[in-house]
Amino acid sequence: MPQRKPNLLFLFSDQHAQRVSGCYGDAVVRTPSLDRLASQGVTFDNCYCPSPVCVPSRMAALTACHPHRQECWTNDDYLASDRPTWLHALGAAGYRSQLIGRMHSMGPDQLHGYSQRLIGDHSPNWSGVKRHSMGVLENANDPTPESLRACGAGRSAYELKDEQVTVATIDALQEIAATPEESREAFSLTVGLMLPHAPYVASRDWVEYYLDTLPDVAMDAPPDAAEHPWIHWWRHNRGIDQTSLQQIRLARAAYWGLVSTMDEMIGRILQTLSDTGLDRNTLIVYASDHGDHLGERGLWWKHTFFDESVKVPLIMSMPGTLPAGERQSAVVNLTDLSQTMVDALGAAPLPQADGNSFWPLLTGASEQWDNRTFSEYCTDAVPAWTGGMAVQQRMMRDGDFKLHYYHGYPPLLFDLAADPDERVNLADRPEQQQRLTAMQKTLLADWKPDDIARTMRQRRQRKDILGRWAAVTEPGNTHLWPVKPEMNLLQENQPASRREP
Repeated sequence: MPQRKPNLLFLFSDQHAQRVSGCYGDAVVRTPSLDRLASQGVTFDNCYCPSPVCVPSRMAALTACHPHRQECWTNDDYLASDRPTWLHALGAAGYRSQLIGRMHSMGPDQLHGYSQRLIGDHSPNWSGVKRHSMGVLENANDPTPESLRACGAGRSAYELKDEQVTVATIDALQEIAATPEESREAFSLTVGLMLPHAPYVASRDWVEYYLDTLPDVAMDAPPDAAEHPWIHWWRHNRGIDQTSLQQIRLARAAYWGLVSTMDEMIGRILQTLSDTGLDRNTLIVYASDHGDHLGERGLWWKHTFFDESVKVPLIMSMPGTLPAGERQSAVVNLTDLSQTMVDALGAAPLPQADGNSFWPLLTGASEQWDNRTFSEYCTDAVPAWTGGMAVQQRMMRDGDFKLHYYHGYPPLLFDLAADPDERVNLADRPEQQQRLTAMQKTLLADWKPDDIARTMRQRRQRKDILGRWAAVTEPGNTHLWPVKPEMNLLQENQPASRREP
């Protein structure tokens, strides 16, 4: 009998800070499912997202191209339908990939290479149309002060949506397993989860558990004079510079609770995979689109290049093919992950892409890997969450050194081996000027901030027409999960001080 093609189960969450997992060293959080998966496979310590914002990160992960190479930088940018994704590559190799849950794509193409999609997204396909109401949690899902005012014990529509995604995934796996093995096709299944994205609300049991056990933030905001000017502006503009200790503790406890809630859902999916025997010959991948500051440095959400925001969890398991319980220190990106999954399933790589497959590194076929990666954060001044400021920013990690480039502002340079928390800026040190110059030259070689700003202004004119057209014609949405205001609950919180043991 010829060897069967491998299966793929890709679990992709939203806004999961890498460090908030037991397998990444968090001694408090309860993530037994992810920890078990890590013990059975490879855990990546240095995986980065293409952009610390949802849509550009996700679209870059789909295409294995940097955001600037496909002109997709913000949450209202449209990815061109003729841009091949890793799902197209798998489809060309014979896979009929299925997506259950979140993709977060704008425009008419809500498949981008998937053959089937269930549950769908919570947000509309088009800018300019009326968005869903979050009820008592209105604006708490966005980078606004409301996300730290409406936090603590409760429930969001996102959690309800993920529960439906979990049930649908279990049903899909059971349906696959019910097909006679001799006629069963290899499957490629992506599970798109919303958690642990804000709103920072979780069940009372989890919130109270983490209020009792979770330590306070480890890094306060630096003094005004010592803080990078753009970071300082961002904190004040977003209204999080006066956040109370009560709000901080409640929001953090809820976030840790959301991670545990998500872990329970993932555990049910993985148990079904095992119970049905589908775990044999299946590559399991867990990753997230970006991280979350969670109060460290006085910051929340993402939008920066500090590791809390731009580093993501990545766990890969395939018994008999990948080693168990291994830590991988290679510097990789989600753009590399998509090429790697394509490679693992025997498909041809995406052409003219930026990402590279690290599958040979995992399987021992090669030890060669360039420990260099990039991430970018570019906006125009229109979306409310930008604070009215257009920016062009890019990060480069090269080995142990990490450069934050802010167009129009001074750079930040860190030696992560000596300073893993990125607290000591080396950009002004005389002994680092040669390194800084070389890194900036590489970073700017294919990335032109003035050209990007011009392109974004032109693209905004086109998007504005699409937005006005959608507002008038109401073109309708596909693959949309209905959010209702009453799905969102916020319960009265107990004082967020720790009780005596």
